[in-house]
Amino acid sequence: MHILLPLFAAIVYVVAALLLKRASDLGADVWRSTRIINYTQALMAVPFWLLGGTIPSSSLWWQPVIAGLLFFAGQVFTLLALTTGDVSVATPVLGLKIVLVALLSVVLIGDPVGARLWTAAALSSVAITLLNLSPGHSHRRVARTIVLAALGAAAYASFDVLVQKFSPVWGTGRFLPLAMACGAAYSLALPKGRRDDPTSPRPYTRWLAGGAMCFAVQGLMFMSAVSIYRQVTSANVLYSSRGLWSVVGVWAVGHWFTNREQHLGARVLVWRLIGAILLLAAIVMVLLNSR
Repeated sequence: MHILLPLFAAIVYVVAALLLKRASDLGADVWRSTRIINYTQALMAVPFWLLGGTIPSSSLWWQPVIAGLLFFAGQVFTLLALTTGDVSVATPVLGLKIVLVALLSVVLIGDPVGARLWTAAALSSVAITLLNLSPGHSHRRVARTIVLAALGAAAYASFDVLVQKFSPVWGTGRFLPLAMACGAAYSLALPKGRRDDPTSPRPYTRWLAGGAMCFAVQGLMFMSAVSIYRQVTSANVLYSSRGLWSVVGVWAVGHWFTNREQHLGARVLVWRLIGAILLLAAIVMVLLNSR
């Protein structure tokens, strides 16, 4: 299951991304979408309480609070990098999260990361860059984009590693619901965004609802894999296969969501194929390492 959960999460992520992209095209505000996603994730984490666990002494109550803050910060910085910066610059920087996870595993947990996993993490980061190549981007606001994306990658990487570090004391059934509840609470501070006319229809509602549910499901699948099996670097490499599934999903069913990326040129397709091969090589390394 430590292999299947991140892989399934990556596939569900693609469905969530397509639904949320369609909601955005129909007028869903990015901050409203983030708030709804976090509320949904907190609610869907409640049944995890049945997995059991313990509430440790009050001296450790800061742990889910900090973890929830890092998760929330990762979302905000990533959204800012993608919406106010240059996507073609942000994506490769965000891809460095996998390498940061490997590094932080050593620093914060003392978890040894062998040469095979380091190589897999590096290949995944390069593959993410190639899988997200698109033509026609001008590189504006480069410094701002790099800083925001780097902060997002660092926050998400820290969250993943701390889930592995803190979960043994709390138990998955306590730590994840509390961390997600904190993330939802922080969402109250998000900008209100554009106010809709209450008399006008909201065509994005069903797309946003479906996307939020899928996004919450995939997030909890990935987090539970890290929390229960405690192989955060391997889980991140496997989860990075979402880049491959995203390309496949857009090509296969993107037209269902009026997504036009399947019409990209042959050059972009070749680079994405190379990225897919690198990503598959990274996944094979993880599978061999887990034997």
